[in-house]
Amino acid sequence: MAGKDIITMSQRELKRLHVIHQVLEKRLKQKDAANLLELCERQINRIASRVKQEGDDGIIHRSRGKPSHNLIPEARKKRVLKLYRAKYKGFGPLLATEKLFEIDKIRISDETLRKWLMEEGEWKKSRKHKKHRQWRERKHHVGQMIQVDGSHHDWLEGRGPKCVLMLYVDDATSRRYARFYDYEGTFPFMDSFKRYIKRYGLPHSVYIDKHSTYKSPKDPSIEDQLNNREPLSQVGRALKELTVEVIYAESAPAKGRVERNFKTCQDRLVKELRLHKIKTIDEANAFLKHWLPVFNKRFGVPPVKEANLHRKLPKGIDLDTILCIKEDHPLRNDFTVTYDKKLFQVLEHTKAKRVTVQERANGRIFIAYKGRYLRHKQITQRPVKKVPKKAYVFKLKKVWKPPMDHPYKAPMFGRRYPHINSYSQKEKVAQKEKGLLLTKT
Repeated sequence: MAGKDIITMSQRELKRLHVIHQVLEKRLKQKDAANLLELCERQINRIASRVKQEGDDGIIHRSRGKPSHNLIPEARKKRVLKLYRAKYKGFGPLLATEKLFEIDKIRISDETLRKWLMEEGEWKKSRKHKKHRQWRERKHHVGQMIQVDGSHHDWLEGRGPKCVLMLYVDDATSRRYARFYDYEGTFPFMDSFKRYIKRYGLPHSVYIDKHSTYKSPKDPSIEDQLNNREPLSQVGRALKELTVEVIYAESAPAKGRVERNFKTCQDRLVKELRLHKIKTIDEANAFLKHWLPVFNKRFGVPPVKEANLHRKLPKGIDLDTILCIKEDHPLRNDFTVTYDKKLFQVLEHTKAKRVTVQERANGRIFIAYKGRYLRHKQITQRPVKKVPKKAYVFKLKKVWKPPMDHPYKAPMFGRRYPHINSYSQKEKVAQKEKGLLLTKT
C-alpha cells in the first residue's frame, strides 16, 4: 500500500536528516555535523550508517513512543519533595541530595532535584558573572546563523514616508537580504522571513535582539511556570514551529555585523535612492532587487566551509499558517468568538471549547480547531432590542400669576386702593380688573 511508504517526521528530525545528508555527500565533516546537532561524533556515525542502510526512515529514534526505562516514579518524587520541605528547606540541591542519601537512604542526582525544585518554585537559578566580551569568529557554513534587525531612518530623505529597512546578514558570508516596510513589527518580520525562505531556504539559527517583537516582555503564566518555560512572542512561536534556533543578543555590539551594515547602507543606499529619485516604498523595494546582488558581490566574503545549511521547506507545510498571528480564544455557547475587539460567528456546529484564531498578513481572519478551519462570518452590527416608544402628549403649561392682594403685590395694591381693607373687597376689585366680574347697569 502507498501508506506504508509515508514517513512521519518532526521538524527536529527533518533538520537532523538534512545535516546527515550533507555528511553522506561528503560536503560536511562528521565533526562539524556533531557540533551543529550537539551530538558526539560516534552518534553521528551511527545515524549516518543507519540512514545509508535504511533510507530516510533510519533517522527516526528507536525509542519513539516507548516509556523511559529509567523514569522515576511519581510517588518517589512526592516523597523527596515532602522531605525537602519538612527537613531540608533552604538547602542547595547538592547538599540536599547528600543528606537524603546519608539520612533517609534515598539516592537521587542533584540535577534531578534541582529541576524538581525549580518546577515547584522552591529554588532559583543563580546568576553567573558576565563573561569578558571578545571578538567572535565568523560561522563556517552558509545559513548557519543569520543576523536580523530593523533600521529606523529617513531613507527617502523627505521625498516619501519614513520607513524601516529589515536587513538579513549571513554571518559566514555577509550576504545581505533586505526589504523596506512602514514599521518594525510582527508582520514585517514574518513577511520578510517568508520571502527569505523562498529564496534561500530555512536557516539553522537566527540572531536577533530583545525587541518586544522578537522576545515577549510578558511575565510567565502559571502554565509556563509549571512547564518551566518562558512566554513566546508570535515571532518566537513561528520560529520554534519551523525548528529555527533563536539566539537573543544581549547588546547591540553583539550582532555587530548587521549593525555595521546599517551604517554602510545609511551612507551608500540613501545616496543611491536619491540618485534614482525614488519616492515610495514599492519603488525602493524594486530597486533593492537590482542593487543587492551588486552590493553582495563587492562586499561579500567566501565561506570557510562549503556545505550550505539552508534547508528546503518540507512539502505539505504552508508558511501562511505558521507566519501569522495565532491566539487561542474561548468559543461561547452561541458559537461566537471575540478577537481584536471584533465579534465572529462560527457557522457550523462543533464541540470545541477553545479555538485558534489566525490573522494573516493580508488582514484575513481564520478560525481553526484541531487543524480544521471553521466557516465563520464577522458580526459588524449587534442586534438591538426594540422598545416601543410611548406617544408624547403635548400639554400647555399654565402660568400662575399671583393676585393683586398677594404679599408680593401688596404694597402696589395698597397704593392703588388705600380705602379698601377687607379681603373680600380686594378680591372683587382684582376680579373686576381681570374682567371676570360683571357689574350691574
